[in-house]
Amino acid sequence: MGTEITEPLLVDSKDTINTVDSTEIIPEWKDQITIRGLVVSAVLGVLFCIITHKLNLTVGIIPSLNVAAGLLGFFFVKSWTGLLSRLGFSVSPFTKQENTVIQTCVVACYGLAFSGGFGSYLIALDEKTYKLIGTDYPGNRAEDVKNPGLGWMIGFLFVVSFLGLFSLAPLRKVMVMDYKLTYPSGTATAMLINSFHTNTGAELAGKQVSCLGKYLSISLVWSCFKWFFSGIGDSCGFDNFPSLGLTLFKNTFFFDFSPTYVGCGLICPHIVNCSVLLGAIISWGFLWPFISQHAGVWYPADLSSNDFKGLYGYKVFIAIALILGDGLYNLIKIIIITIKEMCNKRTMQNLPIVSEVQDSETSKLLLEQRKRDEVFLKDRIPTWLVAAGYVGLAAISTAVIPVIFPPMKWYLVLCSYIIAPALAFCNSYGTGLTDWSLTSTYGKIGLFIIASLVGSDGGVVAGLAASGVMMSIVSTAADLMQDFKTGYLTLSSAKSMFVSQLVGTAMGCVIAPLTFWLFWSAFDIGDPDGPYKAPYAVIFREMAILGIEGFSELPEHCLALCCGFFVAALVINLLRDVTPKKISQFIPIPMAMAVPFYIGAYFAIDMFVGTVILFVWERINRKDAEDYSGAVASGLICGDGIWTIPSAILAIFRINPPICMYFGPSLSG
Repeated sequence: MGTEITEPLLVDSKDTINTVDSTEIIPEWKDQITIRGLVVSAVLGVLFCIITHKLNLTVGIIPSLNVAAGLLGFFFVKSWTGLLSRLGFSVSPFTKQENTVIQTCVVACYGLAFSGGFGSYLIALDEKTYKLIGTDYPGNRAEDVKNPGLGWMIGFLFVVSFLGLFSLAPLRKVMVMDYKLTYPSGTATAMLINSFHTNTGAELAGKQVSCLGKYLSISLVWSCFKWFFSGIGDSCGFDNFPSLGLTLFKNTFFFDFSPTYVGCGLICPHIVNCSVLLGAIISWGFLWPFISQHAGVWYPADLSSNDFKGLYGYKVFIAIALILGDGLYNLIKIIIITIKEMCNKRTMQNLPIVSEVQDSETSKLLLEQRKRDEVFLKDRIPTWLVAAGYVGLAAISTAVIPVIFPPMKWYLVLCSYIIAPALAFCNSYGTGLTDWSLTSTYGKIGLFIIASLVGSDGGVVAGLAASGVMMSIVSTAADLMQDFKTGYLTLSSAKSMFVSQLVGTAMGCVIAPLTFWLFWSAFDIGDPDGPYKAPYAVIFREMAILGIEGFSELPEHCLALCCGFFVAALVINLLRDVTPKKISQFIPIPMAMAVPFYIGAYFAIDMFVGTVILFVWERINRKDAEDYSGAVASGLICGDGIWTIPSAILAIFRINPPICMYFGPSLSG
């Protein structure tokens, strides 16, 4: 999995780009889905799946790429139609509805690289993760190993990924129109797409695409240049440059010249980047050196660096404690907010209606809303079809999943699908209110419950499979509602949104495993000392073992430290909610703090460099920063992501970099 970070609302809702032209001709829903749109979606789906895998397998922090998807979709189709027009061909106009369909399809596709478990529950089943935890570790059995395979991964995704789309589709009117949930990222994407299809917005979009292309080229060339000096092994090149000195380098504090992480720092909010750096300073600056001083007392001193009975165990379990504390707090908070909001809606419905005198501006807004409502409700998705789809897919999945994962019995799968729509509703409603999807939290709840129910005989496999089922359903359901909100604001048909989600999900079921297989074949995935650590694989497997075995095998004082950090996560979140905004904006986010505890501090330095660049840019020219920072960040991330393809091909053919650039202390004497 990973920690997905979504961007804040991009433009003010008062902006004219969100208004509706009453004379605008709305294409039929079938005309909104085009062959050229699907081709562009597939190309961008491959690119964003590669980027998501790279981030998932390295640090686990994944920024929202929705804006980049909308921008690149606009650029590709506009370029294509412009070229054909100049050659004398007649082409249909590129509408904002088609742009919305492309964006929806791309997000559905690369979303499966995130929720499909390629960096978490699926890879937690592999032999390397099993051996890393320890063959003699209690609860870690050789029978609970299932190495990645293209066939079963594609099959698993096909049987679990569509259910979330069918679980909540009938509630689109309730969520979008009746409750008027904001879905901030969906609203921001809609405003961006609306702006592309105005004269001034198209001009800005052209400049943003040019900016993205420039930084994509710089990032691609730089990544290629770095490769030549990276040698054989994991200690060469710019990725191991002791930029802050050799002493700090030993504690993973160094800038590794990664365009991807700097780009993440430009996209993620300042508080996220600062939280990551604070977590790195607490863990690698103070906590791990302090625990290391007690080697031989708290744990045996002669253990390897990756032995769970030593320092490695503290790193993993304290990170788990922070993640669970943050997830539990936000789950309870969103359930409370959801219940309160639903009660308020019922109270409002019982109040007497008072007619108001409306001015011309209010009348115009009402007409715009009626136009949106009319378009959104025009092409209905039959409820019987949705219900039949969910029941049919659940039946197929109930039969197939026990074949792929034998310990996950059919009745456990069936129970999961009975309660899944309620969890999907909670997650979708919470996402609509706060823009915070708790996909991983619901996955961990399913993991703990099923692992403890099945017990030591297959509980690890069953728990991880249950985690996948839950994550797929609640993630795709929240994405669907987010896209319905985008479609509502861009006057796109609900039916075209639903179909594009289905098509994008089908693409993702094939593209996400294939692009993962590129990484799996070319790189040493799961090596704790390499670049592709797959940090959440170890964390998810340890959680499953924890659900079965309890806390008996933790190193000395580890449980006390875990409890302390778990409570700290709850308290910090509570402080963020009860203090005034001028204070709470400076209080760190525990989930972001947890990531470097296990991985290291190097990427925190890179992300902080990104946030410093953005901070200075905002002080010099805020308008330019708002307009172009997303394009610069997307270019840096995409360029580095594109280089992954040739570097993977070179690795598959065993073509090694020619130079090893290595740094060490100077020799005395």
